[in-house]
Amino acid sequence: MPFKLPNAFFVAGTDTDVGKTVICAILMAGLDAAYWKPVQSGTAEGTDTEWIARVTGLPHDRFLPETWRLTRPLSPHAAAEQDGVRIDLSDFTLPMAGGVSHLVVEGAGGLMVPLNDREFMIDLIRHLDLPVLLVARSTLGTINHTLLSLSQLRQYNLNMLGVVMNGPKNDGNRRAIEHYGHIPVLAEIEPLHRIDPAHLRNAFFKFFPCACG
Repeated sequence: MPFKLPNAFFVAGTDTDVGKTVICAILMAGLDAAYWKPVQSGTAEGTDTEWIARVTGLPHDRFLPETWRLTRPLSPHAAAEQDGVRIDLSDFTLPMAGGVSHLVVEGAGGLMVPLNDREFMIDLIRHLDLPVLLVARSTLGTINHTLLSLSQLRQYNLNMLGVVMNGPKNDGNRRAIEHYGHIPVLAEIEPLHRIDPAHLRNAFFKFFPCACG
């Protein structure tokens, strides 16, 4: 079923390490978009922004600076405390991405990752007023994580575009997420054998064919 990705949207995850950044790279390559990571936790091994810039080969001006770059690879609230700073929602304003049709915004960790002593990643999504593309792993445990995340998004009355499943294809898990979650699985991203501009662009047209029009 064809769907249209909005001009700006938030890529959230059901958990950490579910593949949000790879999905963002595919979207960036296919949409020729701009990218913004509001909070980066951990900089010693490079940032997500730097990685996506390298693997997509897109121009430097497509990558908007993070609002917070925190040195330790921890939950944002803990990384901020280690750096002696405090994250507030008022710190964040959706940046302008001139000259491109889409802005891809990537979260950090799951929806309930704390930003400070009272607010979470999901509060940042609501603050930015962006629709959500939810990335879930395809393997064991994904039904529980995904349904819990969808429930939380609905409690916050956030606009949900759909789910992207990342990993080996699992028809049973896809059907369960669509049935119990009452939401479409927009793409099932199988493991990529190479990650470079050409393969990322090909992956977009292969896995998101209904969004290519």
